[in-house]
Amino acid sequence: MFATLSDRLTSTFKNLRTKGRLSEADIDATVREIRRALLDADVAVPVVRSFTGAVRERALSAEVSGALNPAQQVVKIVNEELVAILGGQTRTLNLAKNPPTVILLAGLQGAGKTTLAGKLALHLKGQGHTPLLVAADLQRPNAVTQLQVVGERAGVPVFAPHPGNQGSEDLLPFGADPVAVAREGLATAKTKLHDVLIVDTAGRLGVDAELMQQASDIRDALDPDEILFVIDAMIGQDAVTTAQAFADGVGFTGVVLSKLDGDARGGAALSVASVTGKPIMYASTGEKLTEFEVFHPDRMASRILDMGDILTLIEQAEKAFDAGQAEEMVDKLASGKDLTLEDFLTQMQQLRNAGPLKKMMGMLPGMGQMREALDNFDEREVDRIEAIIRSMTPAERRTPKIINGSRRSRIAAGSGTKPSDVNQLLERFDGAQKMMRQMAKGGGVPGMPPGMGNLPGMGGKKSRGRTAAPVRKVKGKSGNPARRAEQERGITSKPAAPQGSAFGIAPKAEPTSPAEIELPAGLDRFLGGR
Repeated sequence: MFATLSDRLTSTFKNLRTKGRLSEADIDATVREIRRALLDADVAVPVVRSFTGAVRERALSAEVSGALNPAQQVVKIVNEELVAILGGQTRTLNLAKNPPTVILLAGLQGAGKTTLAGKLALHLKGQGHTPLLVAADLQRPNAVTQLQVVGERAGVPVFAPHPGNQGSEDLLPFGADPVAVAREGLATAKTKLHDVLIVDTAGRLGVDAELMQQASDIRDALDPDEILFVIDAMIGQDAVTTAQAFADGVGFTGVVLSKLDGDARGGAALSVASVTGKPIMYASTGEKLTEFEVFHPDRMASRILDMGDILTLIEQAEKAFDAGQAEEMVDKLASGKDLTLEDFLTQMQQLRNAGPLKKMMGMLPGMGQMREALDNFDEREVDRIEAIIRSMTPAERRTPKIINGSRRSRIAAGSGTKPSDVNQLLERFDGAQKMMRQMAKGGGVPGMPPGMGNLPGMGGKKSRGRTAAPVRKVKGKSGNPARRAEQERGITSKPAAPQGSAFGIAPKAEPTSPAEIELPAGLDRFLGGR
């Protein structure tokens, strides 16, 4: 979503790095480019004015003029001001002292409240809570059914005593009472000992008095601990108007951004927290229920400035990767065993569980410079690799060297690929095996400085009580087995050249007394020899 804004800001800062000292004109030009980039990203005008004013004031102060690297100092200022307009600090849920904690979801129709209710429930379930979903949106057609499906996928129970609107028009069925449903849901949560209650409410295509009144009545009936305003991150400038209307009519304690994976300009994310004064608490980053994360202002600012988001990447990897399998893999490499295609398949499946590879690679620092390559990355390539490996027999996966021409043809036919695709996979895997062997021996990753890039626990083996003797490498080993054995034991038929010799020519013996020193002819007269 922030790709265009990130590219514009990165280009602006790149021009600063060529200057050792920044004048007032340089700073004004930089602030002007930042203002244009933010306005193009649909950030609210008052937010842009406040942001650029703060950046300019700080950039003209002593903290930049006295810095060793003014360009880096300006980037630091922009990063800190971005964090400020995004909310400053990470805000988590305020849990009730006496359960259940009541969370009310509000927002316009189409913002993604129902799906987000399931995502939030799954997120809280993973933290050890026992959430209950309440279907209080009885107006939108099939909203109750959708919440039941989402709850089933998340493994969370849904309280839905009324089927809701089953027609095609957006009307409240006769006799349906969303406030009563919400009240009954709270009583059910207390009876069945659910510690979190998530209430999905109705929305409209626009803000109106009926919508606000219904949300206000549910709020008064439940007295929720948290009211989360769900906003579509793709609606641009209108996000500020809608958020302000809900803040005045219903009130909310936090904001949830949905559809943050879209290709819109993202101005809502940079505007809503600053305008409403309420923090952004969560972000929905995809269609899957697991694509949901806590919103960290500092990490989001780091993504916008193309500094990456390593902490979020690590958190997602920890959730997806099996610690036991990872430890077994390290032990296997440390013992000198080669990785097999079965190991590779397992690791690839765990990597895919962490999320789309394109999204994960985008969290690495500096990946904005490779945006075109990332955009052209085909996730289906991973499917093809998996199909090729699954078309192999267990013996072929463990020992790829036995795969000959006929086996390649069979594997290609079974996976729907070409024999050349199988060859490419085997060549890449062979290269990966060689690299892992070097890392296991303590050689590090090829191309990295010595002593760096080794895997944990792979610094080379030591013998007990003494230092292991270095292994002597012999070039040009003989094809004769006996001769080869002698070479490997360090035995050679040629006498070793004396130390310090060049090309095998022994130097003259060093003199043992001053009288044995040979001086050039005629030099003795200068040493008192007259």
